[in-house]
Amino acid sequence: MTTPLAEVLDGQHAAELRKAARALLKQPLLLARGRYADEFRLARRHASELREWFDRNTGWPLQVDTEVARLRKSPGVLTDPTHPARDTTRGASPFTRRRYVLLCLALAALERGEAQIALGRLADQIVLDAADPRLAVTGIEFALERRDERLDLATVVGLLLDLGVLRRVAGEEEAYVSGAGDVLYDVERRVLAGLLASRRGPSTVHAEDLDDRLTELVTETALDSDELRFRAMRRSLTRRMLDDPVLYYDDLTDAELGYLTRQRGFLTARITELTGLVAEVRAEGIAMVDPEDDLTDVRMPEQGTHGHVTLLLAEHLAAADGPVDLDELALRVRELASRHGGFWSKSAREPGTETELVDQAVARLAALGLVSRTPHAVVVRPALARYAVGETVIREPGSAPVPPPRKATS
Repeated sequence: MTTPLAEVLDGQHAAELRKAARALLKQPLLLARGRYADEFRLARRHASELREWFDRNTGWPLQVDTEVARLRKSPGVLTDPTHPARDTTRGASPFTRRRYVLLCLALAALERGEAQIALGRLADQIVLDAADPRLAVTGIEFALERRDERLDLATVVGLLLDLGVLRRVAGEEEAYVSGAGDVLYDVERRVLAGLLASRRGPSTVHAEDLDDRLTELVTETALDSDELRFRAMRRSLTRRMLDDPVLYYDDLTDAELGYLTRQRGFLTARITELTGLVAEVRAEGIAMVDPEDDLTDVRMPEQGTHGHVTLLLAEHLAAADGPVDLDELALRVRELASRHGGFWSKSAREPGTETELVDQAVARLAALGLVSRTPHAVVVRPALARYAVGETVIREPGSAPVPPPRKATS
């Protein structure tokens, strides 16, 4: 029996729309060239439908032209520090405060600059801008004379290369870091212009406190009617279900929880229809699970030494009754090294590395919404229960399998 042509075309349209939407969620800036070129073409083809969906459900504007597709995402939680910028070309180390400041200064210099720029020239402009008294009073200083400062700038440039803002013409960043050479770049001005994700220009924000400044950047309109308040809650909740590993009910206001309780089926169905994410609903919250395991910047479990340590600590923490001291986790890692060290890297087995291994593991668990961290302890969150080890079940040969118990409350 042949499938009607209309059904085939509808299925193809839905598959293209889903692929484009997932690409924009994973990489909110798609270029007509490069590794996301196919996804860019789909985003451009279905731009009108995608723009309407994101505007209605998340409030994220989508701009598409012949070279760039830019989904201007803003986070559901402005104060979440668990997903920093990273330069994947240099070990994926997270951006520090200094690197973020360097990034802003570099973007400002590139905006004023020409179509091509040398790294040394960019560095000179950053040094001049960093001398502004308003920046100096914050304790941020740049002379870019030390290797670690030049390495930070090279890391920022690596991120800009990855985003497509810069395109290397000649030279290597390592030569600049070592003081032995320079690098020349083309500046992709259309990509540069699309980086800013806020609805209003930073120069129009007048608050002094950082949290207040972030709030002003993403504030849309005064919520002076029920319709506008409900729209704002729908957008905020959808953003959090798309971006956050777990949406915990305890983190919501009474109004948000009431709205989510009434509209949960509608909200999750809309997300599933567009993205293919599947809602896992539990007593403590909602997680939108990706069957394709693709829409995440942090995986669990992960291969390698750090992934193994993280999984072992997750099993240990899942059995905890309350906060667990970080020193206790370091002792636990030392014990685990004696049992599993043969599978770990040599450096991870050396005495004194326990603290670093714990820090990296806790950072990963926190980014996944499985724990929260205080200055000296780790607090387990409900979703970590999925990594608890249940009781051993012994079955007779030929008997029916017994499903494992689920510790998290359904």
